[in-house]
Amino acid sequence: MSVAFRRESDDEHMEPKFELPIPPGPNWVTARGLRLVREQVAALEGVETGGMEEEAAKKHKRELRYWRTRLATAQLQPVAEGDAVAFGTRVTYRLNRQEKTVALVGDDEADPNAGRISFSSPLARAIMDAEVGETVDFAGKSEAVEIMAIAAVGED
Repeated sequence: MSVAFRRESDDEHMEPKFELPIPPGPNWVTARGLRLVREQVAALEGVETGGMEEEAAKKHKRELRYWRTRLATAQLQPVAEGDAVAFGTRVTYRLNRQEKTVALVGDDEADPNAGRISFSSPLARAIMDAEVGETVDFAGKSEAVEIMAIAAVGED
């Protein structure tokens, strides 16, 4: 039979499902971040997928694979000393005449609305290793960010 008369299956037109993307680079975590990843894995493992629709079960299993991978690759970082901007520090800085405070944490723990940014974010990379009173370049502007205060991040 000619290929022209073959009925294409509905599956051929479905968008492929991919694994959840793993952020590039090391999987650094704070103590809080490691606890959150463990809690996420435990919560997902506690869900019974037998009664779920097939697509929902596949989505759940994809998410569980992601979090298991993140747990397996997690690298707990030592508590920062707080004398210079580093992973695990809370930094108060001035940018565009506005003072803000952020904590530099792991990719999965980041929540900009709660003042936690990933150590791999552009701002974090720009201020890394800076000390109080130092100004650093950011977003193509010379001396755009002034470091006001640095402290070690607590357990939150």
